[in-house]
Amino acid sequence: MKEKLTIVKVGGAVVEDEESLATLLSHFSAIEGHKVLVHGGGRRATKIASALGIESKMVNGRRITDADMLQVVTMVYGGLVNKNIVARLQAAGINALGLTGADMNVIHSHKRPPVAQQTEDDGQKYIDFGFVGDVDHVDGKMLKSVIDNGITPVMAPLTHDGKGHILNTNADTIAAETAKALASIYDVTLIYSFEKAGVLADPDDDSSLIPTITRDDFTHYVADGTISGGMIPKIENALQAVEAGVARVIITLATAIDGKHGTVIQS
Repeated sequence: MKEKLTIVKVGGAVVEDEESLATLLSHFSAIEGHKVLVHGGGRRATKIASALGIESKMVNGRRITDADMLQVVTMVYGGLVNKNIVARLQAAGINALGLTGADMNVIHSHKRPPVAQQTEDDGQKYIDFGFVGDVDHVDGKMLKSVIDNGITPVMAPLTHDGKGHILNTNADTIAAETAKALASIYDVTLIYSFEKAGVLADPDDDSSLIPTITRDDFTHYVADGTISGGMIPKIENALQAVEAGVARVIITLATAIDGKHGTVIQS
């Protein structure tokens, strides 16, 4: 029987609120068995970039990462946010190790090519996201060597291309790809935690929780507008994880990461 492993992805809104982060880390520390924490930090990066006079440019919720912004996200994600979480976990008795994808070559990515986008006049323009990475490979065996030594990886949303370049990489994707890489080794539960109770039929009504979502449900909800914006790629990542053998995927409130609450994603 495989040992259990829980991977929790926490969004930037939670990470950047002191009270929310403290509660999240308390609940995370209470999870039994092996665990991994994947974090965001986009709002903090935007704030610090602004203070440095660097403009933040977003397309469909994705950050365009030029050379100046790459320096900011590397400092914020890999440094400020990551090491703050590691220190807090150490204080809670969790032996944590902060990682980017470049550390131990644990996540190798390629630079995203320019993406075609339709214009209002039915033409096309190409969006260059800059130093943004799409994941090629997660080294599950390397992560296992860390985890089996009683160490909890804390993974920042940064990867590398093997050519000396750090790449800004979506944290939801990192969580899903890490879960997929470890699914053959452990009985993996992947939990996406954020500031809502789960996937809601009405974003303003926490009682409108959708308890389960399948691939067919997802297609229907996107078509009728129930699911939109940044929730679309989050659920797509979740569905791909389930379809790749991850035992359980749940989207839930950051204070309810015990695996018993939220929206369960099913194949």
